[in-house]
Amino acid sequence: MQLTLNGRTALITGGSKGLGLAIAKAYAGAGGHVALVARGAEALSKAEAEVRAAAAPGVKVAAIPADISTADGCERAFGATQDALGQVDILVNNAGTSQRGPFLEISDALWQADLDLKLFAAIRLTRLAFPGMQARRWGRIINVLNIGAKAPLAASAPTSVTRAAGMALTKVLANEGAPHNVLVNALLVGIIESDQWVRRFAQEKRDISWEDWKAEQGKAVPLGRIGKAEEFAAMALLLVSEQCGYVTGTAINVDGGRSPVV
Repeated sequence: MQLTLNGRTALITGGSKGLGLAIAKAYAGAGGHVALVARGAEALSKAEAEVRAAAAPGVKVAAIPADISTADGCERAFGATQDALGQVDILVNNAGTSQRGPFLEISDALWQADLDLKLFAAIRLTRLAFPGMQARRWGRIINVLNIGAKAPLAASAPTSVTRAAGMALTKVLANEGAPHNVLVNALLVGIIESDQWVRRFAQEKRDISWEDWKAEQGKAVPLGRIGKAEEFAAMALLLVSEQCGYVTGTAINVDGGRSPVV
């Protein structure tokens, strides 16, 4: 089965690194135009070059620096995508890193920052994209969450709470979008090799190699290893393809079996 996007345009937040970058490469390789949205201009420039190298002939790529934790940032990102690439057919709400700690140590400011970047950015960008998708009777939205949305652990706030709200948002939007052929799904991340895990490895400052550290983390996964960003991106590509046109309102674990909840 060959998956193609046939010139559809995707806006991907958190698109300069990790999962967002892997998704962008998969979409561009399948013939989709891609807008990479992130805060860091230097990382965006590097990501743009990587995506262009992976892109199919004729694919357009735009790198858009924006802070989507604000309403103005969301509007700028969406407007710049339309200016560069035209209508937005696919929205991937991927921005955000894991913020977690003991509940009593989490300040109001940290709660608000997490909600703004992960939940409100998805709300605001979807509000901008939804009308055009409905009018054209074609749209795909993916909310990238994590497995804590279904099975939160102790000291997993604020991320698990914010991501659980994102899962509820996914179902609301799926029900409203279905009559218009706008499909909305969530992908729940387990332990997948990405920039976030590289940073966590560096912060631990242990006398252990990156490969040994990955093997150690993989022991907690039934498949016995951590995942690859490309594996996650493959599922993200399938969900926005025509071959997956009857799937909406789902929250799919991409975690090697680690989640205790289906």
